[in-house]
Amino acid sequence: MSLKAIIYENGKLKILDQLLLPEQSQYINIAGVEDGWNAIRKMQVRGAPAIAIVGCLSLAVEISNRSFDNKSDFVHEMEKKLNFLITARPTAVNMKIAADELIKLSHVLDRDEAVAVDAMKRTVLEAIESMLDKDISDNMMIGKHGAGVILSRASVGNTVKILTHCNTGSLATAGYGTALGVIRKLNELNRLEHVYCTETRPYNQGARLTAFELVHEKIPATLITDSMVASLFTVGHISAAIVGADRIAANGDTANKIGTYQIAVLANYHNVPFYVAAPFTSIDLTIPSGKAITIEERPAREMTHIGDHRIAAPGIQCWNPAFDVTPAALITGIVTEKGVFKPDELDKHAS
Repeated sequence: MSLKAIIYENGKLKILDQLLLPEQSQYINIAGVEDGWNAIRKMQVRGAPAIAIVGCLSLAVEISNRSFDNKSDFVHEMEKKLNFLITARPTAVNMKIAADELIKLSHVLDRDEAVAVDAMKRTVLEAIESMLDKDISDNMMIGKHGAGVILSRASVGNTVKILTHCNTGSLATAGYGTALGVIRKLNELNRLEHVYCTETRPYNQGARLTAFELVHEKIPATLITDSMVASLFTVGHISAAIVGADRIAANGDTANKIGTYQIAVLANYHNVPFYVAAPFTSIDLTIPSGKAITIEERPAREMTHIGDHRIAAPGIQCWNPAFDVTPAALITGIVTEKGVFKPDELDKHAS
């Protein structure tokens, strides 16, 4: 059974605090937008789909407990809160797309004279709450399509070995996962021989979170350091590498956790197929290429310390981009809920 990182019931929201994993499994309450923003910024919740869901649900918690005198006040409050949530982690596009859609919906309802403010509020809440079920169903389709394309390259009946980076499972989504959902589907089909996960420095999402999920679900797995990928490709007979995405540009360039780009380069050199798994909400057709993607830079402490323990020499300067951009030319295919596409085909299927 997959982990449940987001629990929303009767207008109340709590999330699994991922800063405490794997030592502790502790849920924290999210009482409103400020709590949601802080949880996203501090990476108590992370993963592009989960960021959008938790951000929007934090707004749902807040507005469900408030009354509004008129529709204009409601629209103003929606826009202010959603635009604030976008600033928590700007590279991941899912939050912005969700915010834009909710703001658009609120304007449509505002113009409809037949809709009263209470009905407007209910409609917006229903739209937000539906995000949970939709994300899980989208992820299951991603798993199906991704497993299919990987197995299409394997000999009939043979098992496959997969490499993944960062965390893209139930802890990064509403459930099931994107890249890890593909791995989960391969395991369900009894076609997964082994999965290798990188530790994903400097924040160790692979060692702390992906490894936690794989052990929890008894999926055959091995943890490696980020610097072992080339050696693994040399000796490991890897069938495919598959990662998630925080933002995909119109041309297929993909921003994902730092270290993804070098894995794609190594996969290309060793003739290992390299796939990106992401819902269409991670695709930003408003930007032409990866050069236009804003790359978040994180605090130096994430590099210099593990927990409270310093591992770097005091006084050293640090550069800590949270993401890098993999050029479309290195991507074999982008796995979505609608199917698997070459990077230059995305705009044809976005509607």
